[in-house]
Amino acid sequence: MKITFIGGGVMGEAMLSAILEKGLSRPQAISVSDIDETRLKYLEQKYGVAAISNNRLAADKSDVVVLAIKPQNLVQVMAELSGHLKPTQLVLSIIAGARIKTLCLGLNHNSVVRAMPNTPAQIGEGISMWTGATEVTEQQKGRAGSILGTMGKEIYVDDEKYIDMATAVSGSGPAYIFLFVESLIDAAVAIGLPRDMAKELVLQTVLGSEHFIQKSGKPLAELRRMVTSPGGTTEAALHKLAEKGFSSLILQAVIAAYNRAQELGS
Repeated sequence: MKITFIGGGVMGEAMLSAILEKGLSRPQAISVSDIDETRLKYLEQKYGVAAISNNRLAADKSDVVVLAIKPQNLVQVMAELSGHLKPTQLVLSIIAGARIKTLCLGLNHNSVVRAMPNTPAQIGEGISMWTGATEVTEQQKGRAGSILGTMGKEIYVDDEKYIDMATAVSGSGPAYIFLFVESLIDAAVAIGLPRDMAKELVLQTVLGSEHFIQKSGKPLAELRRMVTSPGGTTEAALHKLAEKGFSSLILQAVIAAYNRAQELGS
């Protein structure tokens, strides 16, 4: 499969690295274009791919064109590619907020897939939600699913409205988790634990809890009750979280992210 990456940022590199690691394509069949010449040279040297500074030339012979640019650069890139893409070429966009309709009109091209991966994709543990324009063929959907699957799990949806929702939950979600872990470590230090010890305790607790959720098959509420003894330490902690509106605050945060995702696409 011949693939072109327009934009060589962190997520684009994560996808590039995963594709090569899983053997979905070869360095000789991949080209990268980026406005940052230093970044372009870095990707060329590290992965052995072709570095091309001209977006049209880079995309010319590819089966799949991945748009991994910043939202503020989209208008310029669409203008450069408009009218130069073949109907058989698939455009796979991972640009936050960029609607399929906007991409199709701006590119003058109908074979467009929109996806929302997340940062754990950098270690092959991500999850991507994606959908495509009605003109996207089954073969092209297969290619999109294969590419996104190299980074972890992928979920196809028929309705684009779910992509903004995924952006607020799984796209931004790692930052919520990182903040919680950071706060829990800081709290452990505040009550007297050495920071290195606190970090080890917290990280393994988070990791073990996630594995327990996956393997137990029990509802989360039941798992929470299993840890919570009446009158015990966990109950005291959960009572304080409830008192301060923990669940409500999470809801408000997700709604804020969702609203912003919609604003970016308006």
